[in-house]
This record gives sequence, C-alpha cells and structure tokens, in this order.
Amino acid sequence: MANLSKEERERKKAEDRYFKEHTSHIKLTTGDIVFNILNYVFFGLFTLSCIFPFYYIFINTISSPDLVSRGAITFIPQQFTLQNYFSLSKVPDLWRSFVVTILRTLIGTAFMVFASALAGYLLTKNEMWHKKFWYRFIVITMYFNAGLIPAFLNLAMLGLTNTFWVYIIPAIVSPYNIILVKTYVESIPHDIEESALIDGAGYWTIFYRIIWPLSKPILATIAIFGAVGHWNSFQDSLIYNANSPDLYTLQHRLYTYLNSSSNIGALMESGDSTAIANTMNTKIIQYTISMITIIPILCVYPFMQRYFENGIMLGAVKG
Repeated sequence: MANLSKEERERKKAEDRYFKEHTSHIKLTTGDIVFNILNYVFFGLFTLSCIFPFYYIFINTISSPDLVSRGAITFIPQQFTLQNYFSLSKVPDLWRSFVVTILRTLIGTAFMVFASALAGYLLTKNEMWHKKFWYRFIVITMYFNAGLIPAFLNLAMLGLTNTFWVYIIPAIVSPYNIILVKTYVESIPHDIEESALIDGAGYWTIFYRIIWPLSKPILATIAIFGAVGHWNSFQDSLIYNANSPDLYTLQHRLYTYLNSSSNIGALMESGDSTAIANTMNTKIIQYTISMITIIPILCVYPFMQRYFENGIMLGAVKG
C-alpha cells in the first residue's frame, strides 16, 4: 500500500468496504464449507510438497555428516553445524564459478532490460521505418530458429566461444520481453509524450525521463525473467565454454560435481583434502552445493514478486 498513489489507496479501501458489506451477510452452505475445507487441504498439501524438497536438502546440509550418511535426518536437523558450507571453500574453482555466475546475472540482466526497453519503445512509434515488418520479424524468431549446431558455428565464427561474452551477447535480445515492454508502453497515455514533444524533448529524452521511470513494473518483471534464466543456465556453459573451465557457471560446476561426486575427494585442494574427505561424504557435497545455487535466487525473488505481478498483468492487457 505504501507504494500506491493516493487515488489507488482510496479506491482499494472503497473496494474492500464494498466487498465486506456484500459478503458479510452471505451464508455458506454445507457444500461450500466442504469445498473450502478440501480446497485448503489440497493446496496446503501441494505447497508442502513443493517446499519439502528444499527443506530436506537444507536440514541435511546443517546436520552432522555422520547422521546424514546413515540417513538419520528426516524432518528435523540434528547436531547443528555449518562446517559443510565452510568446507566447500576447499573445492577448487567453486567460488570462481560463483563469481562468474553473479557477473553473468548482473551484466546480462542489465543489458537485456535496457535493450528490451529501448526496442519495445521504438516499436510503438509509427515513424519507425517498416515498423510492422520488424515487429513481425521479432515475433517469428520466437517460433523458428536455426538449431544448436548452426548457432554454435555462428558464435564460433564470431569469436565468442570460450569467452565470457558468449553468456551476454546472445541473450541481449529477447523477443518475448520486447513484446511485453511494447504492450506496456502502449498503455501509457500518449498525451504525456505529446506534451514532452511540444516542449522540445526528443525521443531519447522522452525515453530516459518519461518512459523508463513509468515502465518500472514491466522492467522489473523482465529483470526477474532474465536474472533467473542467467542464474539457472548451464547448457551454454556446457556447450560454448567446454574448453574454458575458468568460465564455468555455478550450475555447470554443480553438474560436473554431481556426475563425478564419487571422486570428489580428488578434487579437493592438497593439505586438508584428507580431513575434508573424511568429514564430507558424497551426499553432503551434493546437498550443500545445491543449496548454494538455490539460496541467492530465493532471497532475491520475494522482493521482486510485487513488481512481477503488477508488470505481467499490465503488460498483458493487449497484444
């Protein structure tokens, strides 16, 4: 409510009063009560089934390795310890992959949001040269593509393979996000832009000072799409940077460790590798690395959820 305008707050209060006045006298039938109970039970169980796998992994990462190896951890963590997380610092290249993934997420999302905002705004201008052609061309790319091998050959000829920029440049243009921004910008009253044009503002000034601030809900929405996509992606690292281990993403590193977890002791740095191998078994390593890849995006997403809901609904009013 704090981020709503005065008119929106008053309208919401009026809607709440109307809803209370017209629903307070409604008498629920036996069928309604049974339906509500079954509805709450079903969705409660569904929610628990979605949350429990994450909870189970987490309690195993903060419990005694001996108990985890014996399968004694079920619902409650036992013999609390954070040593499992500290011990991962001895796994080579893990934190380098963490830094690569963070940089990829921040830079890639920033470039994608700016490009989508600018392209979406340009596609709303009737003065744009062959506007309909370019818009349809962008839409077509959502359904047709050349395939993996031509894409790999194209990126190789451009010199992007085995480089950090192979994560950034191909993901800058997102047709779906451009369409969302275009639809949202079209919902902004055109009078605002016309008044700015009369005052002598150019298209770039209008975009930077008017369109960009007013489009924050939809920009936050596509930022979520981009950030989650970059953070969870590992296929491009697996294919395009296979010969550059220093550029492996966190998801790719997790994939590698899960496939070679039986030999994880050999991946430890010399010195403390014996102690680590004795205190951390294969299952704990899998659980702990999985939590490291999950926690950051889980911490960010709730703060962006309200923008996501507003942006996706406002951007879907018309196509």
